[in-house]
Amino acid sequence: MAELDDKKNRLTVKLVYYGAALSGKTTNLTRLHDFLAPQLKGDMMTLQTDGDRTLFFDLLPLGFTAPSGLLVKFKVFTVPGQVAHDGTRKAVLSRADGVVFVADSQRNQAVNNGAAFENLISNANTVGLDTATLPLVVQFNKRDMQDILSEQEIRQRWSAAPWPLLMASAMEGSGVVQTFVALLDRMYGRLDDMFSLALRHGLLREQFIAAATGKP
Repeated sequence: MAELDDKKNRLTVKLVYYGAALSGKTTNLTRLHDFLAPQLKGDMMTLQTDGDRTLFFDLLPLGFTAPSGLLVKFKVFTVPGQVAHDGTRKAVLSRADGVVFVADSQRNQAVNNGAAFENLISNANTVGLDTATLPLVVQFNKRDMQDILSEQEIRQRWSAAPWPLLMASAMEGSGVVQTFVALLDRMYGRLDDMFSLALRHGLLREQFIAAATGKP
């Protein structure tokens, strides 16, 4: 969970992109890194293997300073998609403050999406995250591909879900920032309750989102 270092006046927040293998988690982070303001971001670090596109994680450190001087820093990770790396998925998911679940819009990936989402819920419970309160958004990626589920079909299938559903093509860049913003929006209330972002640091929801994305 988020950690406040009073000596350094710094709040560190952990975000995780989760999903099946090749659903587009790495592409999401790569495109997000492209879109964010240069002064906010560090270098992208990627470790790849023959068994999976990302064995451990991609790390995108970015941050901004609140009006009070509080430095808010985000660490953004992906998890490996293959079942063989489930232990790594648990380790990366541990202490997450918010999660983006990246689903593949292609019809032939419906079973993989379902299995990956069940794995997310199971692993979240295992590492002590409360899925009832964990800020979570669901992105259906690869809208540029052939033979995909329509948006109407997706929303019907997920009609009972309490999480925001977003459509994206990470390869083309569409929906990437919107997904990130949706997660920030879901997270703000929880962080404000924990650290009084508005009262103590003068950081309102709109300012939080704008500063994190480098928008005026």
